[in-house]
Amino acid sequence: MRAMMIPQFGDAEVLTLTRLEVPAPGPFEVTIDVAYAGVNYAEVLFRKGGVPNLPLPFVPGIEVSGTIREIGEKVTGLRTGQRVAALTIVSGGGYAEVVKVNADLVFPLDEAGGQVSMESAAAFPSNVTTAYMIISQVSRMQRGETVLVHAAAGGVGSAIGQVAKALGAGLVIGTVGSTDKVDYAKSLGYDEVYLREDFEEQVTERTGGRGVDVAVDPVGGLMREASLRLLKPLGRLIAMGNAGDSEDVKQSLNELWFTSKTVSGFNLQLLSMTAPLLVAESARKALALVASGEVKVDVTGLLPLHSAEEAHRRIEKRKSTGKIVLKVGS
Repeated sequence: MRAMMIPQFGDAEVLTLTRLEVPAPGPFEVTIDVAYAGVNYAEVLFRKGGVPNLPLPFVPGIEVSGTIREIGEKVTGLRTGQRVAALTIVSGGGYAEVVKVNADLVFPLDEAGGQVSMESAAAFPSNVTTAYMIISQVSRMQRGETVLVHAAAGGVGSAIGQVAKALGAGLVIGTVGSTDKVDYAKSLGYDEVYLREDFEEQVTERTGGRGVDVAVDPVGGLMREASLRLLKPLGRLIAMGNAGDSEDVKQSLNELWFTSKTVSGFNLQLLSMTAPLLVAESARKALALVASGEVKVDVTGLLPLHSAEEAHRRIEKRKSTGKIVLKVGS
């Protein structure tokens, strides 16, 4: 089978199209003939060596859509030929014509209660599941609360605003890095969108100095510090990435005590490894939101597998909005 491999850490050009043996499923696994694979910042981190203990060579790809090829002997509730989406985040492998995955993290599209295209199905498992878990479980957002989301035009950010609205948020504010992304983010659920360079002043003014209940930060650095300042008492900051490649933020726990604020982390890969059934439950609810049209998965770039290098470059240069998907199957 064809697969896009990371043979060594480095820039986008290290990605190498190669041929590998087709994997066979273990007792609790299935293999999937991959139709499409979502492209994520996580895979850029894999390629750059930003994830500890990643074995090389490595085939990236944390989410796919396709049809079930083969089923392990202990798997129930799935069948060969079934159209599915899957989270392949635990071991990667999505940038390949066939991927092996834990059956708990496979989601039949015929259960979604609506029509979901294969392209959209490949773009929801990571981002929309992350958005759903952050809003409903990590932040425990209540109806009517104010939510602030950084990188609002990206793959995850474009989902978080919509999920927040679907689950009853009041005011939803996004930040973006350039003016050309403002209108795009507003089209995906955000009431207000501000440029990153002056967002703190804008948010303070828009909220009448009250601040926000929930802030979601995949950027890091100064954005994280400003978000903490903007939290109301009992406000919650969720750290879920470091796309700015910034130095870690040091935070006084005594300050959190005095201000009645909370900081939480979220890592989908770790939870997929340690609590796959919890992740699967959220993924199914996320898929239902996509199928009903309450959350739009915006596939803005569709490239062939051999152009994975170009997909990574667009993400690194922050030239992308929405979601880039690789066409893998014929």
